[in-house]
Amino acid sequence: MDARSREAGKGRAAARALLRGTPPSTGGLLQSAGPDTWIAFDEEIRRHGPLPEAASATFRARLSARLGLLRPENPVEVLLCHPDGRVREAALGTPQPPPELVVIRCADWAAAVREPARRLLAGTLADAPAATLLALTPLVLRLAGREQGAWALALFEAALRTDPPLPAATARRDPATEPAPPADHPSTVLARLRGSADLPTRRYATRLTLDTPLLRDRLTVRDLARLAAAERDPANAAVWTDATLAALAEARPDSSGDDAGGRDGAAEGAAERDGAAARDGAAARDEAVDLLIGSPLPSVRAAGVTALRRAGRTAEGVSHLADPSPLVRACARWLTARDGGEPHDHYRRLAADPSGCSAHAVAGLAEGGRTEDVPLLRSLVDHPSGAVRAAAVAGLRRLGADPDRTALLALLDDSSPAVAREATRSLRAVAEDLDTGHLLSRCTPKQPLHTRRAAFRLLQVQGGTAARQAAESLSSDWNPALRRAALAASRFYASAERTGRRGWLRG
Repeated sequence: MDARSREAGKGRAAARALLRGTPPSTGGLLQSAGPDTWIAFDEEIRRHGPLPEAASATFRARLSARLGLLRPENPVEVLLCHPDGRVREAALGTPQPPPELVVIRCADWAAAVREPARRLLAGTLADAPAATLLALTPLVLRLAGREQGAWALALFEAALRTDPPLPAATARRDPATEPAPPADHPSTVLARLRGSADLPTRRYATRLTLDTPLLRDRLTVRDLARLAAAERDPANAAVWTDATLAALAEARPDSSGDDAGGRDGAAEGAAERDGAAARDGAAARDEAVDLLIGSPLPSVRAAGVTALRRAGRTAEGVSHLADPSPLVRACARWLTARDGGEPHDHYRRLAADPSGCSAHAVAGLAEGGRTEDVPLLRSLVDHPSGAVRAAAVAGLRRLGADPDRTALLALLDDSSPAVAREATRSLRAVAEDLDTGHLLSRCTPKQPLHTRRAAFRLLQVQGGTAARQAAESLSSDWNPALRRAALAASRFYASAERTGRRGWLRG
């Protein structure tokens, strides 16, 4: 169950508790709940508002109020979500109705409910813009897709474009105990929303910032790169990365003072200032590129590696040839070639160096696609590192080298599950020619899990009675995933035998 489903479950539970007449201890839950909780709460009340005759008298009394007959014991949360529009309209007149439910009523289908709710929301936003925007923007975004939901979004968007500052209580910082904040420290509402834990809110704040020139121009290239590097959502990170690359492309070193020196003292001072500004701009661009390269997302790192060329740092491409991401490695190879280097030679040196060899370097060597590297890759199958051995087996398969069946069968017993997995993939093409008895002997409980799994998969490719024996042997395996796969295979073979499709049982 994902986070949004869990939040919705909390809302439904709170609604059922109020409908049962439970004391409003759920109020604390709803006050700190997210948008999905409030929406689910509203839907649950609306769905179960009309009461059966079998319900208790106390239960019926809670929801029997009608226009002008609101009783103190009736929870206002229930009345604001009641199926009867007259009850919802009257509930909006109670003192301080929950603002989240007011937002939901702004998208109500009944105009008599919708209009007073909108007046309430507009007044709340005018009285406390920062607090209202921070608390209700996620909910407004959830409701924007409804037929009457666009009004609240337009209201909030107009307020967010002014980017009001945060309340003093949340923006205050003690300089004696806290370090100086970064450039995008949330001192404004929009800056706080750009770092929201709610992904739709974060994406919306990003689009609004970059689509509004006044807001976009407040962010330097460092700020854009920092936001791209800190983002964990690939789609949102791509938006920040594109904005960073656009800012880097627009930036040009200022050379206006190059020919002005020597005219007089004022001109020399201006030239010095211009030179200092140019150096600062170059430092900012370099820092932005470094921030992109430091991102955990491969797409952002790839953009940073590509940006090294514009920054005049093509020689650094070599240091990214062994990046964990194939995308980044491809960009590093391109950059190294643009610098006049030969990526293949670098990969061979990395792979031949016992101390510096890594699985990513071996993968990069195989990505070069040269058959002359097959002997080197075969030698790495005996490397002490399991990751390197696995990368070497995968690299041999990528280069189309003839599989050494004996050596690959022996790798099924390797201590590294990754090596056994890659060996299995390489053997699938020749599985029908493998020693069936050897594979069956690997399907016993004494063998490691990854060995049992590899042998079982190859036997299923072979088919025949040996595959059925392996499935029956592993049907009681302690590992749930392998046991389920073996049981499914056993049922298939039993069904094939019953229906006379013995052709499935080759051998």
